[in-house]
Amino acid sequence: MKAVRLVAPTVVEVTDVPVPEIGPGDVLVRVGGAGLCHSDVHAAHMPELPFPTPLTLGHEIAGTVAALGSGVDPAAGIGEGTAVVVHLCWSCGVCRACAAGEDNVCEAAGRMAQPLCPGLGPDGGMAEYVRVPARHVVPIGDLDPVLAAPLADAGMTPMHAIRSAQDRLGSDATALVIGVGGLGHVAVQILRATTAARIVAVDVREDRLEAAVRHGADIALLADEALEAVLGLTAGRGADTVLDFAGSQSSVDLAVEAVAPNGAYRLVGILGGAPRIVAAPSLGTGWPWGASLRRTYGGTRSDLIATVALAQRGRISVDVERYPLTEGPAALARLEAGEVAGRAVLVP
Repeated sequence: MKAVRLVAPTVVEVTDVPVPEIGPGDVLVRVGGAGLCHSDVHAAHMPELPFPTPLTLGHEIAGTVAALGSGVDPAAGIGEGTAVVVHLCWSCGVCRACAAGEDNVCEAAGRMAQPLCPGLGPDGGMAEYVRVPARHVVPIGDLDPVLAAPLADAGMTPMHAIRSAQDRLGSDATALVIGVGGLGHVAVQILRATTAARIVAVDVREDRLEAAVRHGADIALLADEALEAVLGLTAGRGADTVLDFAGSQSSVDLAVEAVAPNGAYRLVGILGGAPRIVAAPSLGTGWPWGASLRRTYGGTRSDLIATVALAQRGRISVDVERYPLTEGPAALARLEAGEVAGRAVLVP
C-alpha cells in the first residue's frame, strides 16, 4: 500500500509498505480520510525524534473496518464495514486516570501524560490501511470519512478544552477564541452549539475571521485590536473563558491580559509561548485574582463521542481541503506555509 512516511528527521516521502498485520484485539481500518495537523509539521521538522523512523504519519483518521483481529466481538458494535473514527489517545485503559474517564492523561505515559498516538509513535493513518486497537475506534454512522477524520483532533481537542471550562460558560459569559484556524473554527461551532456565551474570535487573518463569523462568532477581531475591544465589551473585566489555539508568545500575552478575574484560560496551542504569571499584587493588569490556567491535551473517548454526535446532528462541521494521498508532502508544505483553509485531508 501507499503511505506518507517520515523516513528520517525532516524527510517526508510517499513510499510503498506492506499492509499492516493485525493482532488480537485489533481492527484493520481502510482509511477514507486522514487529516493533517500542525503536530505533523512539528514532528517532521524535529532534528531528533523521540520515536523510531520510518513512521507513517497521521493521527486524524476515519474509514471503515476491513478486518477484525481475534477476540474482537462484532456484536459489540464494531464489525467489518463499520464506519469509524480513531481516538488518538491510545491509553492503557486500566490506570486510575483511565478508570476516571481521563484517558487523555493516561498514567502509563508517566509525567509526560501523553498516551501513545498513531502517527507519533505507532504507524498512523496517512496510508491506505492502519492497524488500530479495537477499543480506540468510535462509530460515525453515515458521516463522510473525509469530513469525519478531522473530528479526531480538530473537533475533539476543542471539545475537551471547552468542557473543562464549562462552569465559566454561562449565558452571561464572554468566550474569547484566539486562533480560529484548524481547531479554532471548530471551537467556535462547539461553543455556539453547547453554550449561550458571547463568542469573540481573534486571529491575524481576515479570511479566518470571516469564516469564524459564518460559523457563529458574535464578534471578530484582528489580534492587534483584540485586548482593548474585549476589555471594552466587558466593562474592563475581561473574558470569562479564553481558549488559545495558537500558544505563541503574542497569544499567551493577550490571554493573560484578557482573562477575567476568576476566569478560565485554556492553553491548547504549542508554539512555545510562556504565560507571565507573577506572585505580586493585582493592580488591574497582568494575571488577575482567581483565574485558572490549564494546558489541555487532546481529549477523552467521551469527548470524541460527543463531538461525533454534534457532527451527526449537523451542529458542527470542519472546513476541509481534499488532497490525494500521494500529494501528502505537498499538502504538509501548504499547511506549514499557512495556505490551508480549515483542515487538509488526504484521501487514499
